[in-house]
Amino acid sequence: MSIFAFMKSLHVILPAIIACLLWGSAFAVAKTAFEYVPPILLSGMRFTLAGLLLIPVMAAMKVDLRGALKHWRFMLLFAILQTFLQYGLFFMGLNKVPAATSAIIIGAGPLFVAIMAHLTLKDDKMTLRKLFSIILGLSGVVFISLTKGEMSAGGSQFWSGVTLLILSNIIGSYTNIMVVKKKQYNISPIALTSFANFTGGILLILASLFVEEFTFRPFPGEFYLQLFWLALIPAGAFSIWYTLLRKPKVKVSELNMWKFVVPVSGVLLSWLIIPGEHPDLISILGIIIITASLLLLQLPEKYFHKVKNLK
Repeated sequence: MSIFAFMKSLHVILPAIIACLLWGSAFAVAKTAFEYVPPILLSGMRFTLAGLLLIPVMAAMKVDLRGALKHWRFMLLFAILQTFLQYGLFFMGLNKVPAATSAIIIGAGPLFVAIMAHLTLKDDKMTLRKLFSIILGLSGVVFISLTKGEMSAGGSQFWSGVTLLILSNIIGSYTNIMVVKKKQYNISPIALTSFANFTGGILLILASLFVEEFTFRPFPGEFYLQLFWLALIPAGAFSIWYTLLRKPKVKVSELNMWKFVVPVSGVLLSWLIIPGEHPDLISILGIIIITASLLLLQLPEKYFHKVKNLK
């Protein structure tokens, strides 16, 4: 990518980075909030509040909510997949795996998106550049998972957490594809985010009543600050992200490349905020491998064809 092309695409890149920084902050904040509320209930509270936070925004922007609700079947399916399943699995996995490790695994999400885009979208096919990135990135995920799993005292719990996080990644990749394939619905990204957050949040709260034990009690002030921030993340980040996905020349696989910011910011904040989590060689190597794989997507495709021709 030339400097001119890079500067021209800043209107996409900068919002994408802001969204990823928001997502990256969720790992450490959620880990500390688990001290007060179990994961599924916390996830439900977070998304229900996130959906409500966007209502005054929709009113101020005069969003055509009635027009969006004409596609309520799609929006309901999206809410079940994107909020209820993806983030239910994410919070359950995060509860079993260190926040820094979780950030690295979730940070491999663009690799899953590239594969799914190739399989489902005609104008977003696999290239040599993407293939090299996927191989390198998945090797980073396998490396960090295997090494951390062997070192973990609760190995089975660690592995179940990794599995849940990977499933969350796969579902999240598919919801990105859903937004791209349904551009013709012309649903406001803010309306879609609000509906998905609120509906999925209620479903998560209901699910928590059956699978989690929890006794309501007064919470300290810091918990409410954590909850507000956790709600602000999906309200803001997903509104930004789905707006970018609706842009005509934005490819879902290339936009998701910027999610390399998520593991880096997530790991750094986890090391800074959470007691007992600190930098280690394995995590640093994992960040380097995955980030390198995603940065490969910045290189022009012609370089990879030159490599192929040399053979």
